[in-house]
Amino acid sequence: MAGNNTHTKFILVGITDSPCAQTPLFVFFLLIYMVTLVGNVGIIVLVWVSPSLHTPMYFFLTHFAFIDICCSTVTSPRMLAGLLSEEKIISFSACMMQFLSFVFFATIECHVLAMMAYDRHVAICHPLLYVTIISSHVCWQLVASSYLFAFLSAIIYTWCTFGGSFCGPNRIDHFFCDEVPVLKLVCSDTHTSEMVIFAFVTINVVGTSVVILLSYISILRTVLRMCSAQSRARAFQTCISHLTVVALFFGSAFFMYLQPPSSHRSLDKVASIFYAVVTPMLNPFIYSLRNKEVKGALVKCGRRLFNHWQRKRVLSSRT
Repeated sequence: MAGNNTHTKFILVGITDSPCAQTPLFVFFLLIYMVTLVGNVGIIVLVWVSPSLHTPMYFFLTHFAFIDICCSTVTSPRMLAGLLSEEKIISFSACMMQFLSFVFFATIECHVLAMMAYDRHVAICHPLLYVTIISSHVCWQLVASSYLFAFLSAIIYTWCTFGGSFCGPNRIDHFFCDEVPVLKLVCSDTHTSEMVIFAFVTINVVGTSVVILLSYISILRTVLRMCSAQSRARAFQTCISHLTVVALFFGSAFFMYLQPPSSHRSLDKVASIFYAVVTPMLNPFIYSLRNKEVKGALVKCGRRLFNHWQRKRVLSSRT
């Protein structure tokens, strides 16, 4: 996939080159990564063991949690290793694979968020047809198609980013191999590559944003026609967690990838940390703290575990 490159390795500058800040940052981001893993695995397990959550909405949520784990795992371990090690070298092929993996999972995340918005649209606007429209077969088809399209997009992104000639500096001013800092190192003309990447980002980010926007416009119109204030509150309650996640994810994505290359500046690294590291940690809390169904399932699961532990304790005391 690589073009006429002369570099076989890059140097990832990382978050900071200050020795005093590296250890505190390592501890801080290690805690974030651990909370991300525990929180998202917890969501997947909770949906799996709770029959009340075996619905299309939570089917999509488990995939979303899985993707968050993958996105965070693609970037965080190497970032953490770079904070402790003087050697910040990454091979050309490893850098290319990290970029491809991150783009693949981030693209799927866009599509899954759009699917979740469409799911809410059908549930609120067409409740009698919900089971027919959002069937288990349809859910699997939507998810499979998003994985396929994301893979094709990631291949094109990677080809455009790494297909040029790397004959100059090899220092990537970032904590992972992302499009903008890598393209800055390309010696050949990158205008065509940037236009292709911009077009595909527009299709994925703007296209899915339009689906989400149209879904919520339809939801808003339906909710405002409801006679009961309680029904309106219940409808909005089912959407607020998803809207919060959408705002966090697409806000940082628009900031990073839908601005001219000349506009990129030092704040890009902060935005990247937010959407690649922090947001995957926040998502499980948003869906658990603001969602009555998840909180209810969590309480029931806790009671089952406590009762099981009590029964086991009684049996062991008798023996």
